[in-house]
Amino acid sequence: MTLPWFQNLFPLYLAPMAGVSDKIFRQLCKEYGADVLTTEFVSAEGIFRRNERTREYLDFDEIERPIGVQLFGADANHMAEAAKHVMDWIRPDFVDLNFGCPVNKVVCKNGGSALLKDCPTLANVAESVVRAIAPLPTTAKIRIGWDADSVNAVRVAKILSDCGISALTVHGRTRAQGYSGAADWNVIGEVAAAVSIPVIGNGDLTSASDVAKRKRETGIAGAMIGRAAMSTPWIFRETKEYLASGAILDPPTLKERWRLILRHCELIVREWGLEEPAIRSMRARLMAYSKSMPEAKRLREKFSQVSTLADIETMAEESIFNLETMNGASGSSDIEGKVARVAASATGGRASFNPGKIETEVPAFLAS
Repeated sequence: MTLPWFQNLFPLYLAPMAGVSDKIFRQLCKEYGADVLTTEFVSAEGIFRRNERTREYLDFDEIERPIGVQLFGADANHMAEAAKHVMDWIRPDFVDLNFGCPVNKVVCKNGGSALLKDCPTLANVAESVVRAIAPLPTTAKIRIGWDADSVNAVRVAKILSDCGISALTVHGRTRAQGYSGAADWNVIGEVAAAVSIPVIGNGDLTSASDVAKRKRETGIAGAMIGRAAMSTPWIFRETKEYLASGAILDPPTLKERWRLILRHCELIVREWGLEEPAIRSMRARLMAYSKSMPEAKRLREKFSQVSTLADIETMAEESIFNLETMNGASGSSDIEGKVARVAASATGGRASFNPGKIETEVPAFLAS
C-alpha cells in the first residue's frame, strides 16, 4: 500500500535511536518539523513475553502520528506475534523491522544487521510480519551490507519489496563500519532505482543542503535524520524551508537554545517524577546540545556533572553573560547576531528562525 506521507511529499523521518528517541524528544522534533517518527527499537521477544518494561518503550501520544514501532528479532513467529500485540495494544501507523542495527548484543542473537547475511531468514521474518498485521503497513530499515566484501543492499531491497514491505530505509554504511567512515550514497541511489517502493536515505545528513543534495542525486523518496537531530533538532525545519524555497534559516539564538534545553529537562523531570535521577539521565543528551554553542568544551565538562534544574539554569545564565561580556554588548540583538554567525554553517539569503511551540515559561534572564 502507498503510505500517505509519501503522496506528493518528501517526508523527513526522525531516526529511531536507543536512549534518544523517547516520547519527549520525538515530540520536540515534531514541533520542529519532523514528519514521521519511530519509537526506539524494541525487542520482539520482550513483547512476545509481555515484558512490562519493554512495553513502556511503546508509549506515544496521538500528536506524534504518523508514528511507527520498530521491532528487532530473528524468530519469524515471535516477530509476527509481537507485531500483532503492538497493533492490538497501541495501533501505530506502521511497524518497522530493524535489519540494520550493528550493536553486538543484537547481532549475536541473529538480529539487526546479522540478517543481512541470512536472506532466507530475513525474508521469512518480513513475510510473517506483513501477513500478520495487514493491512497495517510494514516497513524496514537495513544497512548496505555486512561488510565491504558483501554489500547486498539492492538484493535485500528486492527481497523485502517482494515480501510486501511498504517502504525501506537504507543506512549507507555496512555493519562492519558501525558509525565510522562515510555513508555510501551511491549504493542508496542504486537501491532507490532498483525497487518501486519508497526508499528513505539515511547517513551523514547534517544540514539542509546535505538532504537537498542527496535527494537530487539519488532519487530517494524521503530522508531519515539521526545523530544531527540530537544536537540540532531544528534541522527538520531548516530542511523543509530549504527544500521549499532555497532559503537558509538563521539558526536559533543562544537564548533560544537554552530555552529548548531547559524545556527538555523540565519535561524529563516531570516524566520521571524525580529531579536528580532525571537530570543525570540527560547528561549525554545535554552534551550533544552543546555542539556548536559558544564555549562548547567547557559546557560539555559542566553538563557531565549536572544533577538539578538549578545547575542548568546557572549554566545558562553564565553562558549568556559570558557572551555579552565577550561582545561588550548590552543589547540582546548584538548577542544573538554573534551566535547566529558562530553557529551558521552556510551563507546566503536567510529567513528568520521561528521556534514554534518551543516557547515556554523560562527564567527572566532568558526572556525576550
